[in-house]
Amino acid sequence: MSETLLVTSGKGGVGKSAVSTMLGVALAEQGKKVLLLETDCGLRNLDVINGVDDQTVYDLADVLMGRCEPIKAILKSKLANNLELLPAANNTSYIPEKSGLEVLIRGLSGYYDYLIVDCPAGFDNILYAVMPVVQKAIVVVAPNLISVRDGAKAADILEQGGIKERRLVINMLPKKFKPTEMLPDLDAIIDITALQLLGVIPYDQYFAECLNTGKRCTDEKISKIFSNMVQRLQGNPIPLVIH
Repeated sequence: MSETLLVTSGKGGVGKSAVSTMLGVALAEQGKKVLLLETDCGLRNLDVINGVDDQTVYDLADVLMGRCEPIKAILKSKLANNLELLPAANNTSYIPEKSGLEVLIRGLSGYYDYLIVDCPAGFDNILYAVMPVVQKAIVVVAPNLISVRDGAKAADILEQGGIKERRLVINMLPKKFKPTEMLPDLDAIIDITALQLLGVIPYDQYFAECLNTGKRCTDEKISKIFSNMVQRLQGNPIPLVIH
């Protein structure tokens, strides 16, 4: 049975696309067939992260406007076998039509074990359009108060949208986390968002460089973090170790 995951955030710049891609890589390494669906039109970057920016001809807008079939716009990621992506339109003026996006997701999910929807930051119509067709949601935050507060708002919207299983990913944790009065520790982030923690990703310069150049991250620690997150999503009780 296929499963559709939604990856979102309140504030931008927290690494949603990186989390979406690396979860896709981890699932593909399990032998699952995975599609990354990018919906952040005008701010396309999954093609770069997955090393196929020079192959992108058609995109989400072409599919939804009937200019091509989905198979023509779907690209094979260079990061893992069984991982594919449908890139967003590289046009800020294009707004996906709600019902068309919902129909597309329902149709595509039948061809994959997992469909990961990479949503734009914030709370626009795309988030509301995809909520009815997803089973699980992941809220990505950076370890700062603004991002965490916005992540809490996203979590509330997801709950109101009927998504029962919502998880938290704390991304770009610096080696020396600086406590503040409002965020004294990581537990405070969990308390503010009221979400179950799925994983914590440390800031890593090599990992960041891989994302920006479309290269596979071979760091075993980073790979293990995402592999463990996938295991937890699948219901396996993997202990969470913060590196």
